Amino acid sequence: MSKKNIEKNLTKALIKGGKLEKKLYDFELAAHTDEYLLSKKRGNYKYFLVVVENTNDVAMLLIDENDVVHINEDARQQLQTLFRKAYDRNMKDSIPQMAKELDTGFLYKCGLNPG
Repeated sequence: MSKKNIEKNLTKALIKGGKLEKKLYDFELAAHTDEYLLSKKRGNYKYFLVVVENTNDVAMLLIDENDVVHINEDARQQLQTLFRKAYDRNMKDSIPQMAKELDTGFLYKCGLNPG
């Protein structure tokens, strides 16, 4: 999968409101929730985001400041609420880095402390 194609898939899912895949979440992310919670706490983050792309599908997980796990469309909605009008810009700025990490075989993981 090329970085450019990954960027296209992320843009479709994260900015244009495309479908996020539950099966991909179940396969790639669900079993590691405790690990992500621990990373959130160790990094002293309010929020923790994980994104995966595989064969044109995208899934995501967001852990909020109360350690509630949100997945896929719910996670996207939480981020949109959190960043309000800056959501699209934040995603446009972040997608190239997400694609770079995903293209090298890693998940995109990011701790967030919005101001």
